[in-house]
Order: sequence, then structure tokens, then C-alpha cells
Amino acid sequence: MEIGDKITVTIDRPLGSYHPEYADMYYPVNYGYVEGIMAPDGEEQDVYVLGADCPLESFAGRIIAIVRRNDDVEEKWVVAPENITFTKEEIWEQIRFQEQYFDSEIVVE
Repeated sequence: MEIGDKITVTIDRPLGSYHPEYADMYYPVNYGYVEGIMAPDGEEQDVYVLGADCPLESFAGRIIAIVRRNDDVEEKWVVAPENITFTKEEIWEQIRFQEQYFDSEIVVE
């Protein structure tokens, strides 16, 4: 998969929820995974969903960016509705809650 591809995300940490292991980590965006696509960490591919302002169970959208973690084996995908785009800075502001703990870079088209 690459930037521009359309995918469906299963949301397991909806907007407004907290991380199951780190009780102080609040999710200001919907966060989930792509069923059947395995990431380098052996789990299904993780995805941040931007552009949705309510908690979701699933989301179909377009990959707008890839978050490469230079100090981790996995990368995260960023998905948004078809007609919405975000700058690197706007993406960072929305995913900072988790990516601040990693040496991450955001790759866009």
C-alpha cells in the first residue's frame, strides 16, 4: 500500500478513548488497524484517522501520509476522507499525543 490508496480501517481506539495499557494516553483522533495487512511488528497495520470528529467503529478513506519511526520497527499510516488534506504540521499536531515518544518523520506525497 502507498500514499493515495484507499483502505478500510477497523477502529479499536476511538476518538475520546484511552490506551488500554497506558491509562493517561488519551486518543484525540480515531485509531485502528487494517485487517489482514501485517506490519513489521507482527501486528496488523496501525492507522491514524484524521478528519472525523466523532468516535467511529470503522472508516473508509485514503492514505495521505506515512509516519516513519526511525527508532521502532513499525510505521503508522494516516488516513483521511477523500476530499480532505492536511499539511505535515497539521498531521503532527493531531498525532503528537503518541508520536512525541518516538523519532518520527511524516512522509506525504
